[in-house]
Amino acid sequence: QVQLVESGGGLVQPGGSLRLSCAASGSISSAYAMAWYRQAPGKQRELVALIRSGALINYADSVKGRFRISRDNAKNTVYLQMNSLKPEDTAVYYCWYRGPEQDVYWGQGTQVTVSS
Repeated sequence: QVQLVESGGGLVQPGGSLRLSCAASGSISSAYAMAWYRQAPGKQRELVALIRSGALINYADSVKGRFRISRDNAKNTVYLQMNSLKPEDTAVYYCWYRGPEQDVYWGQGTQVTVSS
């Protein structure tokens, strides 16, 4: 069983920065993908950034150049550094992991609010 626990969300002004963390416990392999998704009110959940094996990284076009995903395999933790935040980045951010049996796990989510 895999558990994902996010932290680091909060209220920040436009142009500010936040760093989200997702600590994973259980049977985690660095060979398999971890990602950050987000869901804004009234919108579908969308992929923000994905990392696999430390080398394969994908970003949503809306966050390229502003967000950076990284992974510490020794700590089973994935991070999302978010810079130059905009009001449209406001959402609940979820951690995601897909294991070798295509089993998918989600964290409980952390709220990010960008507002002046």
